[in-house]
Amino acid sequence: MRSKETLSSRERALKCAIAALDKKAYDVKVLEIEPISSIADYLVLANGTSDKQVQAIAESVKQGLKKFGKALDIEGLQEGNWVIIDYGDVIVHVFLDERRRYYNLDELWENAAMLEIPEEYQWERAQG
Repeated sequence: MRSKETLSSRERALKCAIAALDKKAYDVKVLEIEPISSIADYLVLANGTSDKQVQAIAESVKQGLKKFGKALDIEGLQEGNWVIIDYGDVIVHVFLDERRRYYNLDELWENAAMLEIPEEYQWERAQG
């Protein structure tokens, strides 16, 4: 039996962000929270424009990370307005706009360092 490939938490967070961007997620951020919290090493925040897109983004993350192991938990996939995918060291939040604004995790974690997502995956910048 072949063992799963392993990733550092940083690599996992970036792969999650890239998988989200692959489905045209926008306002994607990777926050390094390990120095200020014990819940995870990184948070990945992303937006979708509809419940179907939020679900597609979450599925893309799940499928993109499948060969590195299963998520510990996934919440909100059926509803599609806020999906949380927990990998233990990385927690992915995929929101509809109004949910992200309402819960405002960006401000809650404003002291966290932000990881740079490689330019070639930033579809928003390419359109700008």
